[in-house]
Amino acid sequence: MATRTAPLLPEAEIERRKAAKRRLWARAGLVYTLLLIFSLFFIGPFLYATISSLKDDPLEWPPRLDPPQLKPKNWVAAYRLGKAGGGSGWFGQFAPGAEVHFEVTYFVPEGMEPTPPVVRIPRRVAGAGIGAVRPGAFAADYAVVSDVVETKREPVELNGTSGLLVTYAFTIWHNGEDVVVDRLPLDLEVPARQTFYSATLDPNRIERLGRVQSWNNITPGVIPYVFHNYARVFQENYSRTTGKNLFLAWIRNSFFIAGVKVLTTLVIASMAGYALARLRFPGRHALFMLILFSMMIPGQVTFISNYLVLRDGIFGLSKLWGQDTLLNSFTGLILSGLCGGSAVFIMKQFFESLPRELEESARIDGAGPATIFTRIVLPLARPALGAVAILTFQGVWNEFFWPLIVLTTPQDKFTLTVGLLNLRQAYGAVAMDWGPLLAGAFISAIPVIIVFIAFQRYFVEGISFTGIKG
Repeated sequence: MATRTAPLLPEAEIERRKAAKRRLWARAGLVYTLLLIFSLFFIGPFLYATISSLKDDPLEWPPRLDPPQLKPKNWVAAYRLGKAGGGSGWFGQFAPGAEVHFEVTYFVPEGMEPTPPVVRIPRRVAGAGIGAVRPGAFAADYAVVSDVVETKREPVELNGTSGLLVTYAFTIWHNGEDVVVDRLPLDLEVPARQTFYSATLDPNRIERLGRVQSWNNITPGVIPYVFHNYARVFQENYSRTTGKNLFLAWIRNSFFIAGVKVLTTLVIASMAGYALARLRFPGRHALFMLILFSMMIPGQVTFISNYLVLRDGIFGLSKLWGQDTLLNSFTGLILSGLCGGSAVFIMKQFFESLPRELEESARIDGAGPATIFTRIVLPLARPALGAVAILTFQGVWNEFFWPLIVLTTPQDKFTLTVGLLNLRQAYGAVAMDWGPLLAGAFISAIPVIIVFIAFQRYFVEGISFTGIKG
């Protein structure tokens, strides 16, 4: 039986196909390169802010992307020193029984006599802001420092300068009193020109033209060392009247208000959207136009009138449940934003996209409007409900100006965004200490990121169904 072989392609056709394949790969490479550049452009500032929130000085110049908090060498040292301080390796402390060995190395230029550093345990308060006035024990009252001894000396040439690397060691003990301190600060001072080279744990600051090296805590444990600013946000912000942790209270308040508003928005928007899309009643179109009109009015235009309405307790109605005014209350903040016009619009557009045959079949089987809405239409509306929930949660969680107007005192009632303003005044404006503020801002972004990642499928489906793009 004769076999048929495929005809050979001409040389020109082979070259044409190769060229087409090269152009295809070149276009794909160009597209992915552009996508990568745009991704770095949009995500880069967020990543840099995240790294800066770990630094002792986020405003350091020149900026760097490898702060000591991200070096594994320091993680190991923080763990070992935390255990040596009498605490755990993860959450260190300075407790009875502590015996902390510490080494530091200096570069001494040729012709200069090496001098042991002066060791001080400073009575340093914990950070700035409210934490600076919080009473507490000082490690300096319970620490005993050994003599500083030279352990190593070796010749070296650094940056074209000959000299010696001299290593000193000392030990710090707890004096045995039954007092546990959460941190052990340390200052070392050497003569000018004797420059710091390395230490068991990298210092937090080098001051006075390099003569003084400072550590906030040499028994930190891994978690407080890496997330020092995050720990400060929780530890240093408390109410001086009630003693409550303010940052946790702000997070709880934001979750409560966002949760309630998401629920009210889902209920009201779904019912209103279905009524506008499917039910026939007088004034339906006028009501929808009114909702559209409300979406076009800037919120700043209605701030004063809304404020006066809340101040008077919604024309005195709040007196029915014992409140003369709705200012400084979660009730006022929630009632003033039960449901937005955009949520009703999204739900109406989604319900109009559903085939009417579904509802007509239900009516033939004897179902009423309420049954059709709750058992047939609403289960199909999960994508739109997911999109509305994400948008509402994001909007309420990030809302700043209106909570700032309504909630003025006490600080326990602030939402997280208003609380961050409080942090800016306590840390940034007074002490130029921006680390806790950056850490607080990053924490405030976490819930929105988690909600979007968890429900992004519903978000994309809902937006595509409603026809709202961009």
